[in-house]
Amino acid sequence: MEITKNGTLKKIVDNKNHEEGRIARAIEKQTAKLPSDVFLWTAVGAIGASLAFQVLNKKNTSNFIGQWAAPVLILGLYNKLVKVKGHDNQDLR
Repeated sequence: MEITKNGTLKKIVDNKNHEEGRIARAIEKQTAKLPSDVFLWTAVGAIGASLAFQVLNKKNTSNFIGQWAAPVLILGLYNKLVKVKGHDNQDLR
């Protein structure tokens, strides 16, 4: 425990022994092999497909596919962070 400036107690978490689970390590190992461009172009493709369905007057399908872009870009960001920063660099070797 540690006392903060305003007098409250703050629990200090020892993160030295924290490791990712077996499944997370396996996923990170496989996705680290993908170039970051895959996520970017997949998102651009989803936006393009959404636009195409919008032009074809298929609004529901357009909205459904258009919503894929943000999660794909977030997954790409996670992938990039794991490659560059890697919280468990030892596990990825």
